Amino acid sequence: MKNKGSVIKVSSNDFWYSFSITAVLVLFGIVSLIPLVSELALSFSSKAASDMNAVTLWPVDFTLESWKYMLSQMTLWRSFFISATSTVIGVALSLVINVLMAYPLAKNDFPLHKVLMLFVVFTMIFKAPTVPYYLQIVRLGLRDDYWVMVLPHILTAYNLIVMRSFFHAFPADIEEAAAIDGCGKFRTLFRIVLPSSKPVLMTVGLYYGVTLWNQYQTPLMFISDTKLFPLQREIQRILSSGGDMVAIAKYADVNYTTATLSAVVVIFAILPVLVVYPFIQKHFTKGAMVGSVKG
Repeated sequence: MKNKGSVIKVSSNDFWYSFSITAVLVLFGIVSLIPLVSELALSFSSKAASDMNAVTLWPVDFTLESWKYMLSQMTLWRSFFISATSTVIGVALSLVINVLMAYPLAKNDFPLHKVLMLFVVFTMIFKAPTVPYYLQIVRLGLRDDYWVMVLPHILTAYNLIVMRSFFHAFPADIEEAAAIDGCGKFRTLFRIVLPSSKPVLMTVGLYYGVTLWNQYQTPLMFISDTKLFPLQREIQRILSSGGDMVAIAKYADVNYTTATLSAVVVIFAILPVLVVYPFIQKHFTKGAMVGSVKG
């Protein structure tokens, strides 16, 4: 037995292995940050610096003109509000539906759990063809409708399987003790299981949140009314056509260009995810590991 004060020695192989992995991850992290830092620097740079391609990783002739112009555009804030509300509502609905479906599928005493799981896995392998999918959405009256950005995304097979795996690994003794105390299935789920399920709820919620926030194909297919454009669709409209923005930046006496304005909207779209992720990182890491490995 080792004394309390004994020092655990690390072999040279373990040290160099850990050092190599850390170095590679740090390198990948730095490489991943370069485009973001470059866009951030460009958004705070002057028109002259942008035209001369003088901006790398640090703002040149620091100015807030690009940010002031873009943040004064009401269409951008309207799109931001649409994306934010559809993401919050979609995540809430997704978690409720996934919990209510994943919990019984994780129980062997539920008679249809094997059959239903086959259907779930089937949807992962065989995706719905685009044309029938489009016609079905139109038939449901969701074209040019706010809810088309929420309802098609609230249940995916992968996220359901992650949550089902977590519930399947939940200690059966705790649920049996709750049943002995008189708890029914719903009470056990909401009073016993869910309070201990923060990791998987955070993980699945983040998956759905990123999907809803970044959705582009669905609005492109089903939304033609510019007043219903979510943020990503509005950014695409701004970057592809430009319209008044291009004319103003090119001919007016302003201190920004289309490049600096484009950098602003890119940072504007990424920022909410960067702000939210650090608060759920701990739960996300644990939930992703437990929900994906155990089952």
